[in-house]
Amino acid sequence: MKTKFCGWFLVVALCAGVQQAVAQTVKLGILKATNQIVLSWPATVTNGVLESATNLASPTWVALSNVVTGTVSNTVTVTNTLFARFFRLYLNTNAAPTNPPAPSGMALIPAGSFTMGDVADNNEAGDAAPITVYVSAFYLDQTDVTEALWQQVYNWAIAHGYSFDDSGSGLDGSGYTKGPNYPVVDVDWYDCVKWCNARSEMEGRTPAYYTTAAQTAVYRTGDLDLANGCVNWNGGYRLATEAEWEKAARGGLSGQRFPWGDTISESQANYYSEYEHSYDLSDTGYNPTFATGNLYTSPVGSFAANGYGLYDMAGNVWQWCWDWYGTPYGQPTNTNPTGAGAGSGLRVMRGGGWGGNADYARCAFRYYYVPYLAYDVIGFRCVRGL
Repeated sequence: MKTKFCGWFLVVALCAGVQQAVAQTVKLGILKATNQIVLSWPATVTNGVLESATNLASPTWVALSNVVTGTVSNTVTVTNTLFARFFRLYLNTNAAPTNPPAPSGMALIPAGSFTMGDVADNNEAGDAAPITVYVSAFYLDQTDVTEALWQQVYNWAIAHGYSFDDSGSGLDGSGYTKGPNYPVVDVDWYDCVKWCNARSEMEGRTPAYYTTAAQTAVYRTGDLDLANGCVNWNGGYRLATEAEWEKAARGGLSGQRFPWGDTISESQANYYSEYEHSYDLSDTGYNPTFATGNLYTSPVGSFAANGYGLYDMAGNVWQWCWDWYGTPYGQPTNTNPTGAGAGSGLRVMRGGGWGGNADYARCAFRYYYVPYLAYDVIGFRCVRGL
């Protein structure tokens, strides 16, 4: 008698994080000579029901009984008398979802709704009026991309068919370099997008950006104004959408100006301080600790992280986002919005920089720049899907 066991078909589409956590830890059953198979899954998964079906297209799945619980794993022994049989671990939708641990150097930004926009000051009704936005879970680099990481991926990319407009600080001979642990600057939007693809390919991941909506040719050269359909949103590395960026910057807080609260000082971020705003507690101009040389950036991780473990979400360098600039934001939907159309010709930047004042460093502040220009206050960081 033939038996077929699809041991990795396990979880109905409920929560991506839960699916992955279970699929990575559930053990394959061992088929015995008596046509029995032993299935096991972690004891920590207490909200799962093991079910069976003989046809993947069937709407009917039957729950299996005789599950033995233990401190290490839950197990069940099944005697199979059918030509084919499939199993899944169906998770209770009322249970709190879990996610796999974040990769090294990245932070997990949990799924959920948040209030995006200017809540604290309410003075940007035409540009950042508060809206409720839902964002799925994702990983985000804990720091801005450093000169060291940029150069590593850049060198690989040049040897594998990529071309860039700018080589980035430390490689372009402009003098706008501070060292390997400082954020890379002098990179335009197009180069950052291509670099994300190169980082993905260098690590053996599926690239996120393609030259057309058919997603058959990886974007590696030229300055292409990619549309949303050119993006594999579940692929490798990419730029954050504006909504993803703001959710991450807030670090789990709601209605605060900055990632840590309502006031700012030069002990919390690298920016240009002045008593122009009541919430700016410093008045020293450029941060004196880092105002040396041609570039006033600070080493990544110089200040405390926000609630999600992210550094420099306020100040240091502006960060390119995916979206075209437009108002209102939250387009074309308030669930995982990807921004306005290309009419403005400008791409969004967020976070402020070492030359910007406290107002620019607010979580809700929106800025923009033409995508083909690079500047010594603009860098970026990468998202990666779960």
